[in-house]
Amino acid sequence: MGVGSSVGTAGRGLETRRAPREGRSVAVTGANTFLGRNLVGLLEEDPTVARIVVLDVKNPASAGAKTCFYDTDLTAPGVDSTIAEILHAEAVDTVVHLAFVASPTQAVAWAHELESAGTMHLLAACRKHALRKLVVRSNVLVYGAHPSNPNFLTEEHPLLGLPGSHFVEDKVDVEQQVRSFSEERPDCCVTVLRMGAILGPTVHNYVVRWLSHRFVPRLMGHDPLTQFLHEVDAVAALKLALERDARGALNIVGDGVLPISTVIKLVGRLSLPIPAPIFRRFASLLWVAQLSEAPPSFLAALRYLCVADGSRAYQRLGFKPVYSSRDAVLDFEGALRLRDARLLQEVG
Repeated sequence: MGVGSSVGTAGRGLETRRAPREGRSVAVTGANTFLGRNLVGLLEEDPTVARIVVLDVKNPASAGAKTCFYDTDLTAPGVDSTIAEILHAEAVDTVVHLAFVASPTQAVAWAHELESAGTMHLLAACRKHALRKLVVRSNVLVYGAHPSNPNFLTEEHPLLGLPGSHFVEDKVDVEQQVRSFSEERPDCCVTVLRMGAILGPTVHNYVVRWLSHRFVPRLMGHDPLTQFLHEVDAVAALKLALERDARGALNIVGDGVLPISTVIKLVGRLSLPIPAPIFRRFASLLWVAQLSEAPPSFLAALRYLCVADGSRAYQRLGFKPVYSSRDAVLDFEGALRLRDARLLQEVG
């Protein structure tokens, strides 16, 4: 997912509204993320969807005959007016917002512009349009990893985030913006999917990179429980959110939890326990040298519990993960062994 410099229309003008058509018209931001590519592919095969409107700087490889691509930079000044025109011209009834970075980045200013400013522009466009549904991807980490956390975090828990983590702070800001939009527009069904750490054979993120080390670093004396969401279940939850009306935030997580030490054993790696003072001392240096998957603020996630209760997603959305947290880890381990043996290409 990059940042473009212009807004195009794939050879079609915005002067006139398209003729009414049978089926839904769904707009997708972040269509070149892992979730975006897979969602567009599913929507291409969905007979109830007549039009897929991609708002990104590149058309995803999964785009087909239903997809209309608009070269759209969410950070560009005034882009909200252009997006509003596109939504109107394409008679969009549903927007899926997936334009978020999957891993912490040192380009914090760019990430903030993309996520916080990009969401602001998108919501401004949605306010100008008679939108029926808005689905936004979020992250369980918005709750934060804290010593006071309960065994399972529900959707009512405050969004404490991770102090010092721009990656998490931007997502908390996005949720606050989306909540305000939801209160202003009760006619629009707004669904926020707080997803757990996504793991599987083809997804690529900071968790995958962390577990791919021969020696996986963790905090000595700490072994918090973790949970994972299989990549297939993550895409399935998105599709369900389009098919069913479930207002508010929902935790999307796999069943079951595992200690970090067990996860490392299951993926066939060796645990590297590091004393907290030493870990803290070198975490910043490793991050600056781009030798670490996450900044020092993420040490809290290696120390404290941050697992979510997924019961509301089942009650309101009917989401029941096919893969447990353990299943997701084992499926990832199989792909990892093939990559180690150079029998499977590294996913970018």
